[in-house]
Amino acid sequence: MRVWIDITNSPHVPFFRPLVRLLRERGADVSITSREYAQTLQLLAAARLDAEVIGAHGGRSAARKAQALVSRLPALIRFGRAGRFDIALTHGSHELMLAARALGIPGTTAFDYEYAWLQHQLGCRAARVVVVPDAIPPERLAAYGVGPRKLVTYEGLKEEYYLADFEPDPAVPAALGIDPARVVVVVRTPPDVSLYHRHGNPLFPQVLERLGRDPAVQAVVLPRTDEQRAAIRALGLPSLIVPQRAVDAQSLIAVADLVVSAGGTMNREAVALGAPVVSLFGGRLGGVDERLIREGRLRPLVSAAALELHKRPAGSGVVTRVRRDPEVMLELLLSPRRSRQR
Repeated sequence: MRVWIDITNSPHVPFFRPLVRLLRERGADVSITSREYAQTLQLLAAARLDAEVIGAHGGRSAARKAQALVSRLPALIRFGRAGRFDIALTHGSHELMLAARALGIPGTTAFDYEYAWLQHQLGCRAARVVVVPDAIPPERLAAYGVGPRKLVTYEGLKEEYYLADFEPDPAVPAALGIDPARVVVVVRTPPDVSLYHRHGNPLFPQVLERLGRDPAVQAVVLPRTDEQRAAIRALGLPSLIVPQRAVDAQSLIAVADLVVSAGGTMNREAVALGAPVVSLFGGRLGGVDERLIREGRLRPLVSAAALELHKRPAGSGVVTRVRRDPEVMLELLLSPRRSRQR
């Protein structure tokens, strides 16, 4: 079986890492494409996943995103035609689904946030199968052309599948010079180039100011772009650590006393690893976050003053993890291949 995977964003690297391993153990020939965006290429290199780099992220505006699509899609079609693939898999790359549809390749797209409207309008309609967590109400997907015959759902969080074999690396916080005696906070910046998060997040700079001036705190801020990295460093806040390159965020989360994330994936990674987490997400809440908030596993932050900064008890956290079998996720993603064989 020849499998084509398109990885277009940093969180999708850990998602596909165990799946690529499982596919290759089954004897599949796996080819990966990617694009220049955030820490995607750095994380692929760290995971030892070779990828053909095709195109780059279009930036913040809808016009530039459309321009990026127009330039990337023909290159993907050329790559796919040469590869003669049996199936195409992605976590949210609408370009791959459009290319696969044009080439007659069965395609699966997965995602866990249902309000990325333009992306899902294109990707879901072109896909053979759409895989989402069961926390997303099916009626929210109808606008994207996803009905019962196309929809496949899974239990829990995708992070519980790809972190099933994860064990934290103590060398990661040590390399950053983290003092375990201080309150360790891991902070993820807003997705400020995403269409569903267009108007900024006024709470985020207040949180940075609160954390960055507290001598009892050491906050590791993980930016998405070089522009974010430069802007945060320019603040000169003494309690902030801003790594120069992509780091093993999961190993940081595992030792953190608190995770503060303005995105989605790091919120869910913290939940999966049993770390206390508060959300600064400024977009419309999706079904996954709604469920986590109802269950008390994720707390929305309403003000910087509401941050609870204290050491968590020794031994808490990773021992409470839920580990789910990535083989189950792989079988769901391969649904269109099996249906074609029948």
